Amino acid sequence: MSRRWIQNPNRCADEYLDGIEDFIEFARRHNPGATRIRCPCRRCNNTLFETIENVGFHLVRNGMIETYSIWNLHGKQVDHASSSNAPRVDNVEPIVDPNDQVMGIIQDAFPFASTNINQEGEDDVPTPIDSAEFEQYEKLLKNANQELYPGCESFSVLTAIVELMHGKIKYRMSNLCFDYFLGVFKRMLPTDNCLPKDHKHAQKVLRGLGLGYEKIHACKNNCMLFYKEHETLDTCPICNESRFKMTSQNRTTKIPQKVMSYLPLKPRLQRLYMSTHTATDMRWHKEKRVDDDVMRHPAYGEAWKEFDRTFPEFAADPRNVRLGLATDGFNPYSVLNQHHSTWPIFAFPYNLPP
Repeated sequence: MSRRWIQNPNRCADEYLDGIEDFIEFARRHNPGATRIRCPCRRCNNTLFETIENVGFHLVRNGMIETYSIWNLHGKQVDHASSSNAPRVDNVEPIVDPNDQVMGIIQDAFPFASTNINQEGEDDVPTPIDSAEFEQYEKLLKNANQELYPGCESFSVLTAIVELMHGKIKYRMSNLCFDYFLGVFKRMLPTDNCLPKDHKHAQKVLRGLGLGYEKIHACKNNCMLFYKEHETLDTCPICNESRFKMTSQNRTTKIPQKVMSYLPLKPRLQRLYMSTHTATDMRWHKEKRVDDDVMRHPAYGEAWKEFDRTFPEFAADPRNVRLGLATDGFNPYSVLNQHHSTWPIFAFPYNLPP
């Protein structure tokens, strides 16, 4: 069945409703026994899991993501350029036990842990491991194996925290609201439970899974960053503005006048190749892209092809990352604070599929 129905704006049309039934049947066929699947409606955006019945309702109410025509997150990769009915097998995220999912996350974050032993069970060539990184791994592994309370088989400490933090983000709970409910849950559980008492302590447990950021002081007038060779300076060498705020008595404090939050790019790109799920997606533009004269990705564009012709050595390896930069300014406090604005700069990889 053609999937042009996805672009049909009339969600009451027979073509659209038949297409939803075709998708639901596809999802059931390739996820036998699953009770919840990713919802590809425009609101959930394939990031939230819903029952199959709710997914059908969401697709009627919200519509399907118009670019999601391959359905690789719900079963097999379909080659639209071929008339063959034999689809190609793609990586699918199965519905598994939450504890197994958490262990998979840890293995993706610390791949060295699964490569110390080779397939024959013998010691493999040792890989240099940062001591701080290994310490983080041991802490996470301890929390992943520790019961939430004695006798609890459903949740480990780490699984419980991941589930609760997911709910916090999904339903946009404030830190104060999260602290309140966390305290209520902790009082409901047996007294010897290991649930963190507040959001701050929960974040400490998850810190090893995250990818942190750096705070770099900046000149108040945006002349420069107090970074690398300028890290020890107290005044801007361009405009002579003080690096730190002044008190009412004209005394210098150690509070910077302006701070830039920097998310290091290198570890984030490395993380994309640590996971077996995203590593394949990073090579999609070369290995799985289908040329069918439909513009679905920058790789179909003339600019991409011209870049390949100009830099053939770079283009020869599909693992090389192509980044795009975007920036814009906005006031996060609307009209409440006209003196504060945010100017984020985003770097996003073009390698990933649409």
